[in-house]
Amino acid sequence: MDKPRVIITSRLEQDLALSLTECAHDRLFILTDDNTARLCWPVISGFIGLRHASLITIPASDAHKDLTSLSHVWQELSRQGATRHSCLICLGGGMVTDLGGFAAATFKRGIPFINLPTTLLAMVDASVGGKTGINFLGLKNEIGVFRQAEFTLIHTPFLSTLDTPNLCSGYAEMLKHGLLSDDDTWAALLNFDLGAPDLGTLSRMVADSVAVKERIVMADPLERGIRKALNLGHTIGHAIESWQLSQGQPILHGYAVAYGLVAELYLSSVLCGFPTAKLHATARFIREVYGTPAIECKAYPTLLQLMRHDKKNIGETINFTLLSDVGQVLINQSATDTDIQDALDFLLF
Repeated sequence: MDKPRVIITSRLEQDLALSLTECAHDRLFILTDDNTARLCWPVISGFIGLRHASLITIPASDAHKDLTSLSHVWQELSRQGATRHSCLICLGGGMVTDLGGFAAATFKRGIPFINLPTTLLAMVDASVGGKTGINFLGLKNEIGVFRQAEFTLIHTPFLSTLDTPNLCSGYAEMLKHGLLSDDDTWAALLNFDLGAPDLGTLSRMVADSVAVKERIVMADPLERGIRKALNLGHTIGHAIESWQLSQGQPILHGYAVAYGLVAELYLSSVLCGFPTAKLHATARFIREVYGTPAIECKAYPTLLQLMRHDKKNIGETINFTLLSDVGQVLINQSATDTDIQDALDFLLF
């Protein structure tokens, strides 16, 4: 897999024009959801390079990251005359870049695409690294492929369109990257004021967070080894996210990751010696910002079953990424059902 071409840009029109020049195409399509069509498409719709682009819109929210929305994108590409030489720009959050990347990777066996992430979550995680896909049968990202965008253009002024919950959602992935990085980065993240965020400081932190992910992805593009580090918080987090969706009470992805971080840092402390002071500092920050999920003990068997469907597992063993300290990653770790239930108890109580 080629090195991802990620550009942190303050000159969006110029850098997008250059990207489109390198990404030769006969027709250009823009994929948005209902929210980005309203809030973000007007920001770029007047760009000279986009004057002949065709707009495709899907419903917003992760609940629509499914076969129905995917089929709609394929149908619109076909109806509007897309060829193997066309290009798709995915303008939106992680749902749009995940689904749009998968649509592009599979339409006519693959057309080029460019990511323009508009949420913090998409900027630091979903749009970088080459993972594309959709949810299926109630399971997160069950169907998908590895396929890099031709370019990912990160324009942090889009963050001004976000409400606080969506800002916090993306910040959870940044916190994960900090835990994978070093003490200074982790501590700075815990000390940042999400209630009154300084967007200039946050922009610099976004660049650092993206660099952490890029470094890990380039070392292991297809997730056969160290890239599993990026799954920290996600084994339990994805189970919580899927369970909440099944209950008709969906939560934002980053909130699920934050909850997963608390539970999996507890496992890290019990099983791998992660320092208890750092566990409690991280858990305190997450509880203050994200609260706790609305889960009761009777949901534990279902959560364990959802974890057994995780793609990282080998056989029936539930597979975790854990830490022995900040920046000290241990992949392919297992835990007993009792350990996991204790971790959920720590999260909830």
